[in-house]
Amino acid sequence: MTKLSEDVKKVLSANKLFPLATSSRDGTPNVVPVGMLMLQPDGETIWIVDNFMGKTLSNLRENPAASFYVWSADSPDSYQIKGEVTLEDSGEDYERAVSIAHARKETLPAKTLIKMRVSEVFYTTPGPKAGKRA
Repeated sequence: MTKLSEDVKKVLSANKLFPLATSSRDGTPNVVPVGMLMLQPDGETIWIVDNFMGKTLSNLRENPAASFYVWSADSPDSYQIKGEVTLEDSGEDYERAVSIAHARKETLPAKTLIKMRVSEVFYTTPGPKAGKRA
């Protein structure tokens, strides 16, 4: 696993919407906007709450790899974060994720907790760092 650096955490916290990319077993890509993405205290686990996912959840069942990127106008760098996911629809962590979702908006369905363990972080900043590990 990979812990996120303080710079990556800062850019992550500046975002409210995240483009989450997945692909099916046969490689068909999918990308969706995600609003409920939360870095956990260990610095290497990210929770994503599934409220309205269809193809994304199907893809993650077939292929547990996911990726998203973050950027901020206040930061000189932007990042791509990759990882492996597990899906939960019961248990203590799931119930905590549901509580967080309902605190934001009571009517959110909070159907599944997607736990992403960060495996790689890359710069997406244009220039000489582009594509290199962060």
